[in-house]
Amino acid sequence: MTSITRRQFSAAALALAAPSRKAWGATNIDAPRLDDTLRSSLQKRGIPTATAIVANADHVTYSGVFGKRDSASSVNAAIDSIFRIASMTKAITTTAALQLVEQGKLTLDEPVSKHLPELAKLDVLEGFDPSGKPMLRPAKTPIALRHLLTHTSGCAYANWSPTLTQYIKVSGSTPRAVAPLNPLLFEPGTRWHYGTSVDWAGKLVEQISGLTLEQYFQNNILQPLGMKSTSFLVAPEKFDRLVSTYRRQPDGKLKEDPRTQPPPPTAYNGGGGLYSTAPDYLRFTQMILRKGRGPNKEEILRPKTVELMSANQIGSIAIERLTSTDANVTADLYLGPGNKYTYGFMLNTMTSPEGRPAGTLMWAGIENTFYWIDHRRSLCAVIMMQFFPFLDPQGAGMLADFTKAVYA
Repeated sequence: MTSITRRQFSAAALALAAPSRKAWGATNIDAPRLDDTLRSSLQKRGIPTATAIVANADHVTYSGVFGKRDSASSVNAAIDSIFRIASMTKAITTTAALQLVEQGKLTLDEPVSKHLPELAKLDVLEGFDPSGKPMLRPAKTPIALRHLLTHTSGCAYANWSPTLTQYIKVSGSTPRAVAPLNPLLFEPGTRWHYGTSVDWAGKLVEQISGLTLEQYFQNNILQPLGMKSTSFLVAPEKFDRLVSTYRRQPDGKLKEDPRTQPPPPTAYNGGGGLYSTAPDYLRFTQMILRKGRGPNKEEILRPKTVELMSANQIGSIAIERLTSTDANVTADLYLGPGNKYTYGFMLNTMTSPEGRPAGTLMWAGIENTFYWIDHRRSLCAVIMMQFFPFLDPQGAGMLADFTKAVYA
C-alpha cells in the first residue's frame, strides 16, 4: 500500500477537479462561496476526496466535487463517484421494515422472535465477577421491531462498548459479520446504544418478504427513487467510479487501501454495506422531505409513517456518549446534548452550533459519509468522504465547515 502524506494531498488539492454544480429554480445557496469553503477545508484537512450536494424537496440547488478518485491515477472524482456508505444503509432498511408494517405484515410491538426464533431467548450481560467470568441473566422483555429501529434493543457494536469487547475476549466468541448474536447490554426498551439492531431488522425484512435485502431494496425503494448507482454490489462496469478508502496512521498520515473490485457479499446486512453516490442518496432524503413520495409522486411511505420517522421515538431515554474501543476505526460517539432518536434517524432537538435547526434528521456512515434532512427549511444535504477513523477531527471538521456554509 502507498503511504500518502497530508502535504501530498494538499498539493493534489491545488489541482482539484473543477467543482460541478447544477441548480434549477430559486435558491439561497451561495454556490461560489460553498465551493471555496469546501476546497479550502479539503486542503487544510488533508482529505483526498469529497462530493457534496444540497437540495430542496424537488430540485438540486448545489453540487460540488473535489479531489481524485484515488492517489495513483489522474482520474478526477465525479459527482457520480461511488462511495461505501456503511450505516447510511440503516435508514433504507428502516424504510423497508416500515413498508412491511404499513402492509400489515409486521407490527412495531410484537416480539420479533415470532419471525426470528434465534432472538427468543437472549441473555443480558450484567458485568463480570471477580474472576472475570461474564454474569448473564435471561432478558425479561422480548425485543420488538420498535426496539430494533430505535437502538433500544440492547444489541451493541463492540467497537463502542468496552463491556461487549471484554465479553468477546473472555468468551472466545467470534461475532458474525451480519447480525451477530451476542448478549444484550440491557433490558430492551430501557436504554439507547448504537449497534446491530438494524442488522436484525434487515434479517426480518428478508424473512417476511422472502427476498434478499438487495432484491427488496431494488424493487421497493431504490428503483422507484431512481437510485441507479446504489446497491450492495459494485458491478464491474461501475468499478471505475469507486473511490479509494484511506486509513489514518499513528503519525497522522493517511494510507490508501488497495483499490480492488469488491467481491459480492456472502450475506446482506441491514446495518451497513451499501455503495452509493451523493446524488443517489439525496434522492432518498428528498423522499423524506416529500413525506414519502418519490420523484414521480409514487408512494414509497405513507405521510404518517414519515411523521413517525421524524419524531422522538425513545421518550425520556438519554443518548449517552459511547466510548470507542478502536481509535483506528472510530472516535468516541457523542451526538450532542438533548438529541433523540426516531425510527431511522438521529433527531436534533435544538439548533446545532453549525446551524442545523431543531427538528433536523441526520445520520452517517463509518467512512465519513454524512447527510441531514431539514423539514423546517425544506432542505437536505449529503457529503461523502472515504477514510477512517469515523468522526476524527478532520472528518468532523469538514462536515462542520460544509454545514455552516450551507446555512450561512
